[in-house]
Parts: sequence; structure tokens; C-alpha cells
Amino acid sequence: MSNIMLDDLDRELFKRGHRFVRYADDLRIFVGSERAARRVLASVTAVVEQRLKLKVNREKSKVVRASAATLLGFGLYFTRSGKIRVDPKALARWKVRIRELTSRRWSIAMDERIAKINRYMAGWMGYFQLSDASRAFRDLEEWLRRRMRQIRWKEWKRFAARRRNLLALGIPERAARERAGSSKGYWRMAGSAVLQRGLPNSYWDDLGLKMLKPTWQRLRSAR
Repeated sequence: MSNIMLDDLDRELFKRGHRFVRYADDLRIFVGSERAARRVLASVTAVVEQRLKLKVNREKSKVVRASAATLLGFGLYFTRSGKIRVDPKALARWKVRIRELTSRRWSIAMDERIAKINRYMAGWMGYFQLSDASRAFRDLEEWLRRRMRQIRWKEWKRFAARRRNLLALGIPERAARERAGSSKGYWRMAGSAVLQRGLPNSYWDDLGLKMLKPTWQRLRSAR
């Protein structure tokens, strides 16, 4: 419906020689200066409201630098190679969803939890595979693994189970006893050196947990 209703707007923008991109009712117009941008915003708003009899959302319609603009979750790094970046809001939404999937209050088997995380990870990365891998992905992966470690720590619950499992993971007796009896919260324990050593990246790899960067690399190589 948007393509039908806004066809006249597209023709008007082509006629004026503007550089623009539109998806449904989401429109970006690129000009050379802030002054020109404000002038174009006012004139395009007039076309939409007066000629097409549609309403422009004044809160979402604004003038920003092209380096800060995003469309459908994507933005651009203005380098010589013109790298594609992920909108920080999309990264924030990823964390919200992963926080739900890694909630300690959600009683679910670890293999089932990992399967659900992997499905979400594959879909999310499939959409953003055109983006360039960055430090942001590594930070998100580290945060996810820490979320997973605190889940495992809660699953062990009692001193005896924690000590036994830490010993099985190669932690020395003294350190295993000290950590098993710790009163520190789940999040602090998940970031401790002992749990990072006992539950390293390879532990989660063996359980089949998919990470952003390897998924990104696999999708890019298949293109």
C-alpha cells in the first residue's frame, strides 16, 4: 500500500534530482548540507500532506548527518570502502531478546535453551550478514557467555554440586571449595576467573552454542 500511495512522491523526488532511498513508508533523502536538508524536509512534508493528503510523523521526521542515519537496522561507516554497520538500536534489541532467552527464572533444559538461542542467532545474523564484523559482536558474545555461566552456576545450586562440578571441570580442590561456598551473586560469579576457566569458550562450543562472528563468517563464505 505504501508503494502505491507514495509513487507520486518518488516521481517528485526523481524530478527534483534528489538522492534518496525508500522502503515502504521509511524514507531517507541525502543532500549536501544541513540548510538544504531542512529546506527539503519542509518541501517534502508539504508534498505529502498537501498533495497526497497523508500525515507526516513529525517526531520521527528529522535532519541528521548521513553517518548517523540508519534504515531497517543498517547504517554506514563513511570510510573509503563504505562499510555497513548495524544500528545500535538493533544491537540493543538483540540484547533484550537474549536476556529473555537466558533468564535464570526460566526453567528449561540447557540443550533446549541453546537450541532456541541458536535459532534466534541464525535468523538475526542472517538478516545482518551484510554488516561488517566488529568489536561490538565480540562484546555481545562475551556478554552472552557470561549470561550462560550464571545459568549453569544457578543450576548447580548447592555447595556439594558446585564443588563436584568445578572439580570435574579441572578446578583445583581449594579453589573449588572456596568458590562453591561463595555468597557472591550469580552475575559476579559468572565473571570470576574460576568459572571462566571451568566454563571456557570451548565448553559452550562443545554444547553447540552458536556465536555471532562464526555464524557471520559461515554466512559470508556461502554467498
